Amino acid sequence: MIDWLDEVSFPHFPATDKALDEPAGLLAAGGQISPLWLDQAYRHGIFPWNDPDEVRLWWSPVPRAVITPDSFRIPRSVQKAIRRQKFTITSNLAFRRVMTACAAPRDDAAGTWISRDMIDSYSRLHQAGRAISVECWQDGGLCGGFYGLIIGSAYFGESMFSAVSDASKVAFACAAPVMFRAGIRLIDCQMKTDHLARFGLLELNRESFERQLQAAVSDPRDIRLPGIMA
Repeated sequence: MIDWLDEVSFPHFPATDKALDEPAGLLAAGGQISPLWLDQAYRHGIFPWNDPDEVRLWWSPVPRAVITPDSFRIPRSVQKAIRRQKFTITSNLAFRRVMTACAAPRDDAAGTWISRDMIDSYSRLHQAGRAISVECWQDGGLCGGFYGLIIGSAYFGESMFSAVSDASKVAFACAAPVMFRAGIRLIDCQMKTDHLARFGLLELNRESFERQLQAAVSDPRDIRLPGIMA
């Protein structure tokens, strides 16, 4: 059994150690997708994930996939792509376009979990300077990128897309060092993927992740990224 969240009350989530083993990490249902609810969820390592026509579901899986300044590396193939491709990497120039592109159907999936209300709420967080996008451009067109939320010195990665081969990889490879220099201490990737594992991803148990998470979200920073990164 999981808790049903009261959407008319201040956001309150159950303890993360109550998350189910199957499906792995499912913690609660209900609630809202407003900026306040999102802020409170991410501060505790919880994130929303469900099909648009399903009830709202909240997750806190373990092990938790993260990248830190010490673990980060750029794969050789991506280094070659950076030298070979004529990409321009920017930040916060096309947040809603990036999120909409991330919501588009993929070749390996029939639908998307990024609903219209999610796009609206994350866009409001972006307008408040809390959510960021990184864009990859080629020949003047948006060809890749990713978006996520910053709290303190933690960055919570949400989704990325590529319309051109290697675009999202190059965007992340160029942006991550800039983010670390700006003060980010922890990039939360949520779950391990082959795509991100090549960048030095670590898998943490719940205790280790939440200890590092609380240190990061309690670390007040004014993280600002340059408009043009590469």
